[in-house]
Formats: sequence, C-alpha cells, structure tokens
Amino acid sequence: MAFDLDNISSTKKEKLNTSSDINSLLKKEINLFGTKFSNKQKEGFYTELSVLLKAGISLKDALVIIYENEKKKPLQTFFKNIIDNIVAGNSFSGVIKEVKEFSEYEFHSLKIGEETGMLAEITEELGVFFMKKNEQRRKLIAALTYPAIILTTAVAVVVFMLRLVVPMFHDIFSQNQVELPWVTKMIIKLSALVEDYGWFFILFFILIIVVWKMISKKTVYKKWRDIILLKIPFIGPFYKNVYLSQFTQAVALLTFSKVPVVNSIQLVEKMIDFYPLQQALKNVENDILKGSSLSQSLKNTSLFDNKMISLVKVAEETNQTELIFQKLHQQYTIEVDQKSKVLSTIMEPFIILAVGIIVGVILIAMYLPMFKLSSVLG
Repeated sequence: MAFDLDNISSTKKEKLNTSSDINSLLKKEINLFGTKFSNKQKEGFYTELSVLLKAGISLKDALVIIYENEKKKPLQTFFKNIIDNIVAGNSFSGVIKEVKEFSEYEFHSLKIGEETGMLAEITEELGVFFMKKNEQRRKLIAALTYPAIILTTAVAVVVFMLRLVVPMFHDIFSQNQVELPWVTKMIIKLSALVEDYGWFFILFFILIIVVWKMISKKTVYKKWRDIILLKIPFIGPFYKNVYLSQFTQAVALLTFSKVPVVNSIQLVEKMIDFYPLQQALKNVENDILKGSSLSQSLKNTSLFDNKMISLVKVAEETNQTELIFQKLHQQYTIEVDQKSKVLSTIMEPFIILAVGIIVGVILIAMYLPMFKLSSVLG
C-alpha cells in the first residue's frame, strides 16, 4: 500500500458516489470477498493516512489517494465505501465503528482525534501500535519456526524407520527364528501399528486441525488454552509478557488520546484477546469504580508484576501516565525479544535430544537380536 503525492490535484476533482447505509455496505464487501483488514494492513493504512494528514491534505483526499494506489480489488472497494460514506456526511470514526474488522479501541481513539483536531497524531500512534504488535507476532513465529521444522523432520525420520527399516529387520529375525528381547517386540508392534493404521493416524491429525479451526474462536477454548499456556515453565511468562506489552502500549495510546482511565481499561479489555488479562481488567475496572486507585487495583490481581504496580503508582503521583506506560511497554518489548531468542535456543537441543533417544532406542532394539542371530549363523 503506497501513495503518490502527485495525485493530490487530480483526486480533488474526482466525484464520489454517496452511500446511505454504512453498516450494510462495508460489511457486505468485506464478507463477499472473504478479505479481512488484517493488522498488517492496518499498520500501513494508519501510517500512510498520518503522513498525508500531516502534509496538510484533507481526510477525504487522503483516503482517495490511498484508494487509488491500492492494487487489491477487495480493498479498493473497501476504501471506496469509506470515502462514499464520509462524502455523505458521516464522520470517519462513525464509519470505522460499523466495520467489524475495527475495534472499539480504534473507534474511540479516532473519535477523540476528530474532536480535538489531533487525527494525524492519533493515526500515527495507531500505526505505531500495529507495527509493534506485528513485530511481536513475527518474533514469536520466528522463535517457534525452526524448532517446528526440526520436530517435523524428526517425526518423519521416526515414521520412516518404523515403516521401512524395522520391518526389514523383523523379516530377518522371523526367517531365522531368533528369540527377541521385550524392547524389540515393543518396537515391532509399534511398527506394525504404524503400517496397519498409518492412514487412520493421518486422518485423525487432519480431524484435529479441522476441530481446532472450528473451536479456536470459542471463549471456552481460549480460556483453557491461555490458562494452560500460562502454567508451562518459561513459555508461560513469555506468553504473558507479550500481552502485557500490548496492554501497556494500548493504555499509553489511550492516555495520549485523553481517554479516562476507566474507559481505557474497558477498551483494552475488549481489544486484547487474552482471557487472563481480560478477567484481570474486569476486576481492575470494578475496583476503580469502587474508589480504588489504578495501582491498588492492579495490585489486587496476580497477573501484574511489582514493577508495573510500582511505576503506575509513580505515574499517579506525578501525573505522567502516558510516559510511564510507554516506558513499561519498552521494557516488556525488550523482555519479549530476549525471551524469544532464549526460547528458540532452548527448544532446539531438547527436541534433538528427544529425537536422538527415540532413534537410539529403535536402533538398539534392532541390533540386540543381531548378536543372537550371529551365534545362530555361527
């Protein structure tokens, strides 16, 4: 998604068709083409919109420039509908509110930006927010990709040995009527199981993926997934820090947008899809409404560490909430970067060790009867 400032003069002359129904048109186009406005696309959209607004271009003309330079047809239609509704007299935040791909967090930020004349600054901060969120996702994927490749290769090697190598040894042992040790019998039975029911295992694996796709959006699944992940050593703290980083960045942006504390907590609760954090923020919201300070409310939940609680207390005393949450975000981001590298480094040797043990057991099980076979042949 790139833009060309040379198109400004021509776009001012373009006539746009108006639309009477924001909700039906925008949602229809998104669902019709099966395209979602992803976080990566949001990053580019907000960043480019901010640059154009800071250059002195009106909101309508800025959106037209982005629309004209978009190559994908579904997104062209998407931007065209936004432009049409703005020309029809609707506010930018009002249009965004009716599109399910945008959160209430974005709606309220943009609304405040329009009301205060800080739309360029707000869109810039939103662009930075999604940029950092995308960076964290890429780092998480990068940390798990190499171990996943090693694990997949290891599984393929073990299946190859059970499916082809072990049966060859079994035929030799059967022909010479060699008495087999218990470990060899177990490996041969496992090999027979893979040979006879291999396709069932593959179908079962595919079924698991299909079921996972079906339930991945369910609240119950998300709840237990997050709870279990938090209890896994090292992975749990890493997983938590990823979302605490997003939480602190979101609060910093909302504070910059002059959103009250209670409303900020409510918006972040709806925005960040992490069950333990959502439950913790509900408790924080209730405590604040009862008269507690933000730092005291955070202290009453186990999810937030002492570092955050102490700095938030300082922020309340010095009225530097935005600055403190920005610093907290930077600290959590650094921790996520460090732990992602350590996670990748730790997982690799453990996977290699596990695969080595499995392959070693198979080889030992196959070679133990060979000693008896050599004595029979001798």
